[in-house]
Amino acid sequence: MEDDDVLGGFVEETLKAHDYDVTRAWDAETAWALLEGGARFQTILLDRGLPRMDGMTLLRKIKAVPSLSRIPVVLETGSDEPAHVKEGIAAGAYYYLVKPVLPDLLVAIVRAAVEHLRDVEGLEDALSSADRSLLFLDEGLFRFRTVDEACLLARTVGRACPDPGRATLGLQELMINAVEHGNLGITYAEKTDLVLAGQWHEEIDRRLALPANSGKSVEVSFARQAGAVTITIRDQGPGFDFRRYLEFEPERLFDPHGRGIAMARSESFDCLEFVGTGNVVRARLGTSGPESGPCPG
Repeated sequence: MEDDDVLGGFVEETLKAHDYDVTRAWDAETAWALLEGGARFQTILLDRGLPRMDGMTLLRKIKAVPSLSRIPVVLETGSDEPAHVKEGIAAGAYYYLVKPVLPDLLVAIVRAAVEHLRDVEGLEDALSSADRSLLFLDEGLFRFRTVDEACLLARTVGRACPDPGRATLGLQELMINAVEHGNLGITYAEKTDLVLAGQWHEEIDRRLALPANSGKSVEVSFARQAGAVTITIRDQGPGFDFRRYLEFEPERLFDPHGRGIAMARSESFDCLEFVGTGNVVRARLGTSGPESGPCPG
């Protein structure tokens, strides 16, 4: 939704050039009518400064409807004020794009948003028919190497948790992080370049095939005690400065990645902490409520 015809045309042509189908709405009322009428979208690009009903109002309306709330909403804005960014993220925005919009960044964020929705929908389908016998699992030890294995194991371990949907999304973020940043040593800046170039998956495969990484794996331990589930993920990397990724930092919200750990901490677990240098992370579900401190045990 973009009321600026020049910018709207640029966004439309850029995305169409990358084989995306685009529907434009000139204002929030028109967009809302499309959504209420059952039109299906994989991502919504929303100008924060729309006339009449503004973008923030429409964002809140979208997130208040269960059938629409899972659609990633990318806010376009002419301001990078931290207060505005935090307000949008708190209301459920998937990402921010600051005008003038760069073509590579636009395509990278839309690609990530579409993949995110597909992951969520695939997870919902898997969990709807899941074997809930894993709720009887008291303890277990698992190992994996690849991103695909991380996603599969996240769904398996998630089924053993009190809230499978909530747990699985967070576990997937932490397990993928253990592969790419932990075992394979892909830095934050390197991932930014790879995502913008659409080469992240290829670089993961290349590094997995290197002799230096052939024997590396990620270890996941699961333990259930007194109604609470504790999951510990340990990679074989040197660790990283995890502290800056525990919260949503406004200066990083315009990057095409980098929110996974903060989202896992705030939305998926009752408590989450990194241990030592950061190559071990412990997550817990089933406590009496969200905790700001470290996980017990």
